[in-house]
Amino acid sequence: MVDRGASGLSLPDDWPAHPDPILALNRMGSFDWDLAAGLFHMDAQALEVFDLRPDEYDGRAESLAVRVPPTEGHRLDALVAQAIKDGSENYGVYFRIRCRDGTPRWTHTQGYIRRDDTGKPHRIIGILRDATQELADSAARRAQDAQDAARREQTNVVQLTTAALAHARTVQDVIDVLKDTHGLTHLGATSLVVGLVEGGRIRLVAEGPEGSFVPGTLITGIDEPYPMSEVVRTLAPRFIESPAAFAEGYPVLWPHLTDLHITSAAYLPLIVQGRPIGAMGLLYSDRDGFAPEERNVLVALGSSIAQSMQRAMFYEQEKDLASSLQQAMLPRAIPGVRGADIAVRYRAGTAAGSLGRDIGGDWYDLIPLPGGRVGAVIGDVQGHDAHAAAVMGQLRIVLRAYAAEGHTPAAVMARASVFLHELDTDRFATCLYAEADLSTGVVQVVRAGHIDPLLRDTDGGCARVTVEGGLPLGLSAEFGRLDYPVGIVELDPGTVLLLCTDGLVEQPGTDLDDGMRTLAALVADGPQDVRDLADRLIELAEERGGDDDVAVLLLRRRGLDTPRSGGRLQQHVAPGDPEALRAARHLIRTAVRTWDAGERADEIELVADELVTNALIHTEGAAVVTLRILTGGGGRRLRVEVEDASSALPRRRDPGDAGVSGRGLLLVDRLTDGWGVEARGGGKCVWCEFDVTGGD
Repeated sequence: MVDRGASGLSLPDDWPAHPDPILALNRMGSFDWDLAAGLFHMDAQALEVFDLRPDEYDGRAESLAVRVPPTEGHRLDALVAQAIKDGSENYGVYFRIRCRDGTPRWTHTQGYIRRDDTGKPHRIIGILRDATQELADSAARRAQDAQDAARREQTNVVQLTTAALAHARTVQDVIDVLKDTHGLTHLGATSLVVGLVEGGRIRLVAEGPEGSFVPGTLITGIDEPYPMSEVVRTLAPRFIESPAAFAEGYPVLWPHLTDLHITSAAYLPLIVQGRPIGAMGLLYSDRDGFAPEERNVLVALGSSIAQSMQRAMFYEQEKDLASSLQQAMLPRAIPGVRGADIAVRYRAGTAAGSLGRDIGGDWYDLIPLPGGRVGAVIGDVQGHDAHAAAVMGQLRIVLRAYAAEGHTPAAVMARASVFLHELDTDRFATCLYAEADLSTGVVQVVRAGHIDPLLRDTDGGCARVTVEGGLPLGLSAEFGRLDYPVGIVELDPGTVLLLCTDGLVEQPGTDLDDGMRTLAALVADGPQDVRDLADRLIELAEERGGDDDVAVLLLRRRGLDTPRSGGRLQQHVAPGDPEALRAARHLIRTAVRTWDAGERADEIELVADELVTNALIHTEGAAVVTLRILTGGGGRRLRVEVEDASSALPRRRDPGDAGVSGRGLLLVDRLTDGWGVEARGGGKCVWCEFDVTGGD
């Protein structure tokens, strides 16, 4: 030890400082450094920290260099000098010393700087302690924290990937999840490969990054010397932990991977119910080996991916089956119709998470009819499954058959409703049937619970056509309400009639009327060509998505190059239905004007109205009025037929001077060029003809 005053300079009265005994109990030493005298006093515990005996230390700071390596000494001197210079009251630092046996020891010191009244430092009093174990524990904690963080990150990746896979519907969706930054590649993989077992071979369905494809591996045999083939054969994962192991185990594959600088790889079988459906490979360029926890994570992920891949494969099989069935139920081709441009489109719904829901009951049809007429059908059977598609197929066929038999639009709808009811199915269907006479432009529309059609004029305006409707098919027969009102729409040349199912209009949270207005605006601003317009509407439906199917039928009437004969219009008139009678009169007026009856127009309207009224009054049943153009002998005749279910023949009576009835047949006889009565089954048909040759 150094004697007091040995330096020849006066020392403070309290020098050296006496440490608190509690320091020694905690294996901490103390020091007292007189900066002016240059003396550096250390107590016994401090000397023990420095691995010095009392007789080996002369009380000088520079003598400690025997234990402090030069680099550490320079760092300590610089730190203390900086603390003194910047006015700090204390400092603390970890530094290494070298014990007498050469082993390193981490040490921690903390000094308190004392200054005089002018701020000049004159003394530093501090403590010393062995920090080797402390830093070792801290390093262990940091390593453990890093390991825990890595484990949490891996767990987070597992959760994110599993959650994303839950929404994957197709095989490509699964692959996209794996390639996503939040997918498996987030674990640090340089390259990802996925193969599926097909017919005893493995077909590569994903490889990345770009440029990492190995020639000859697109389709490989299960018995070939590749790691994916091996894990499929053995049903066990394969972890390759070094380039040497990769090169030795798979000499055929390894030369193609050298540019990727692969250091390790994990190949996992994709197993479902004990059967391999494929394999996945993760290749790393910055990892040597796999810890047990990492292996467990990857195996668990492989199991989750296998389940998702199997679900996606089932979905695609169901989708292919549904698409084939749907296409088989819809018309294979739409026939060309003289005088009209036709476009039809269909889009399947996309109900997330539901296999087989890509098939539905929406349909369209176009039925060529005699006399320059055409029937357009749009409909929707309740449900989204194979049963709905099967019902739709049967319903489409009977509607076509009833229309082709010559039944009126209302009768076609009523018979179809009875047919659906007798199928003994729990499904109903909405439907709209429009029968258009392209020579006159008159369209008779019958609606069974379906949404209204739209009409785009030649000036570009588009509006909803309100048509009175009946109950959906099946329900109207069940409740005995088979009378379907018939609406009349006029198609001028260039006008477009749009029929669609509600999937094109309805959206969750929106009103149907708002949807119809939106659709009308889209049609008004859409392309003039009906095929381009149909494509645009389906594109919008695709962009919007949705669970429901969409069927669209567009009919644009063209102007005829030459006048056509053979036109035919027909209207069903129920007794006690003023709307039906009004629609029939509108039909007659439209036909007379369209067929250019000239000066005889008023006569024709008067006679036709008289015949319809007589049928309703005297038979107390429904009437069917038919107007047609007949040609031959160089002339044109307009024929009016009124059919009813009564076999009683009309009688001509003398109304007398004051009579208010009995004048009907008298008018018919005097105003027409010929009339008569024909038996029709259990009823009759009263007909009359007008020569309209001069009306051309």
